[in-house]
Amino acid sequence: MIRYIRRAAALLLLLLVALLLNAARIQVLDAEELDNNPANRRLTIARYDQPRGDIVVSGRSVTGSKDTGEQLAYERTYRDGPLYAPVTGYASQTYGTTLLENAEDSLLSGTDPMLAPLPFWNEITRGRQPGGRVVTTVVDAVQRAAYEGLGGRRGAVAALEPATGKILALVSTPSYDPGLLSGTGAPVTGAWARLNASTSRPMLNRAIRQTYPPGSTFKIVTAAAALDAQVVTDPDADTATPSPYVLPGTTTTLPNEARGCEGASLAEAIRISCNTVMADLGVRVGLDGMVDAARGFGFDDTGLRIPSGVAKSNFDTEMSKDQLALSSIGQFDTTATPLQMAMVASAVANGGELMRPYLVDRTTTHEGSPVRRDGPRSYHRAMNPGTAVQLRRMMVDVVRTGTGTNAAIDGVTVGGKTGTAQHGVDNSGLPYAWFISWAQASDAARPAVAVAVVVEDAAANRADISGGGSAAPIARSVMAAALKE
Repeated sequence: MIRYIRRAAALLLLLLVALLLNAARIQVLDAEELDNNPANRRLTIARYDQPRGDIVVSGRSVTGSKDTGEQLAYERTYRDGPLYAPVTGYASQTYGTTLLENAEDSLLSGTDPMLAPLPFWNEITRGRQPGGRVVTTVVDAVQRAAYEGLGGRRGAVAALEPATGKILALVSTPSYDPGLLSGTGAPVTGAWARLNASTSRPMLNRAIRQTYPPGSTFKIVTAAAALDAQVVTDPDADTATPSPYVLPGTTTTLPNEARGCEGASLAEAIRISCNTVMADLGVRVGLDGMVDAARGFGFDDTGLRIPSGVAKSNFDTEMSKDQLALSSIGQFDTTATPLQMAMVASAVANGGELMRPYLVDRTTTHEGSPVRRDGPRSYHRAMNPGTAVQLRRMMVDVVRTGTGTNAAIDGVTVGGKTGTAQHGVDNSGLPYAWFISWAQASDAARPAVAVAVVVEDAAANRADISGGGSAAPIARSVMAAALKE
């Protein structure tokens, strides 16, 4: 009898061990697979059972959370949603996250291990902390000046602090309200469908995710290459460039919009924006030199993050000489984001040293304790310091007496460069209006801000679109706002 009891006990013990092993397998080995199973709503419910951390601009939260009383309890809210959509992105219970909401999701949702009181605390308890706070580098007044300046037209503005790389403004218009996408149900799916069907593409972040031919604003890069390579040793000396200029290896002539470009000096070519002089200089620098110069400013970088990913600005590495001539004036296949062209202006303003752009100043716990702090980091030495000094003088002349007079601010040193970029088949599309600039107060040791503006304005007459006419006044407003801070 005892023998049978022992056998039964051994069998029960074996079954108990099997149950324990199976439980361990489910809870440890298969936990991640089960957590990620689309049929498992537990993690989704847990994700929204507490308020999300806030994104902060100029000391004020531009995001929030509201209790809906539903199974997915807390829904994201946005203050001045369209104004800050290119910064925050959206956090949607239906469509996921984008931009800062995505890049800082673990901190905002409370799952970041750095928020836990002890190492591995979240893993052991399988819990979360209150969502942390993301403090941005954006300045509210500068952001508003850019948004209001664009006035709903298709376009974008990026503004940087040259000495640090802080992003002071990041605007894309037309914009949208991210709060429309926060929850679930028919209103959200309907808003998603309308926004995606809109021909104005309001959810496209034109400041960092759209590239445009930079047109004549790229001539600053070409000028830097020519000076660094000593193709030009005296920027005020006349060149031998004919006008019109025949593109190398072709019978095609390159015209100038400006008069007085034949044999013009580099300084004069920048001031009145001569295509012929700058195209010829690009060819004389050569493909390798132009590629190196463009990459020094950030072109062809596929890994730039702010922390959201930034689209690659392109400068081809294989071209014929006629293509190189066109690329050197910001045409052919040369493309750039507005952020990239703000980086070009920033490098000139900062003595040739280009700082890495960044959007997050610091992150904290919900109570305000520091988690991570970002700071200035060098990105590239874009040009020699002496070259930057010469380019600053040329850009100042553009604003004082050249094509960029609409950017002038009384009592402030402003440097700029206009651009009107052709695009479309046989250049049939309306040109894009560009302006890049920097500004330095009279009592300041260094420039306070560098700006890039692009306006797509499809409603304007072709003759009315120019960097000096459409984009420069917007840049002036943005610079003025930055100088007041």
